Amino acid sequence: MSTASPELTPLLIAGAGGFARETAAAVHSINAVSPQWDLIGFLDDDPALLGREFEGASVVGTIDDGIARHPDARVVVCTGRPENYFSRPQIVRRLGLAPESYATIIHPAASIAATAAIGHGTVVLAGAVATAQCRIGNHVAVMPLVSLTHDDEIGDFATLASGVRLGGGVRVGPGTYLGAGALVREELTVGSWSLVGMGAVVTRSIPPAEIWAGVPARRRRAVELPPQLAAAEHS
Repeated sequence: MSTASPELTPLLIAGAGGFARETAAAVHSINAVSPQWDLIGFLDDDPALLGREFEGASVVGTIDDGIARHPDARVVVCTGRPENYFSRPQIVRRLGLAPESYATIIHPAASIAATAAIGHGTVVLAGAVATAQCRIGNHVAVMPLVSLTHDDEIGDFATLASGVRLGGGVRVGPGTYLGAGALVREELTVGSWSLVGMGAVVTRSIPPAEIWAGVPARRRRAVELPPQLAAAEHS
């Protein structure tokens, strides 16, 4: 049971994996600088995780039930991995919450330009940089040491793994997953729901829903989208 000051905003983290735990650590770092969040706990649909503690907070219930029990809490959805990077949009669509119900978490050790914009439900972790006129959408995961340079645009639900670096004017489509250490040359587009492999060097634009890897990056195969996302992509 939380005993935090009433001035703090209650917060629930949906998910209890690595990304969720990193987000909890970022919340603690934010509060150490300027108390803002009352972290109620994690929510996860795996019953084996119920009651387990990570980063000083427990798994307090399933995603739907936990949110129903804490209607005034802000929520941040922190799921997804290269094998299944579709879970975050699926959970957000399932919940159907208003945009203002979602928290935006920015680690105090991130560097965000005054002219950059960041959407709701997005997490930006330590050491990330977003320079002039960057646009980061909703429910985006920006992992440690990501570098976004001028005029980059990141679509909703994208995941930028640790150490990703984008040249200026890059467009990353919704739902895209960029693997750790991937490099993207300036002015290119990475299409929606594509996956770029770890350490890849992208020297030409990538169409939607394709897997690219290597140096330079080359097409490997198409992405098999879940039916709901495939229908939305072609609507």
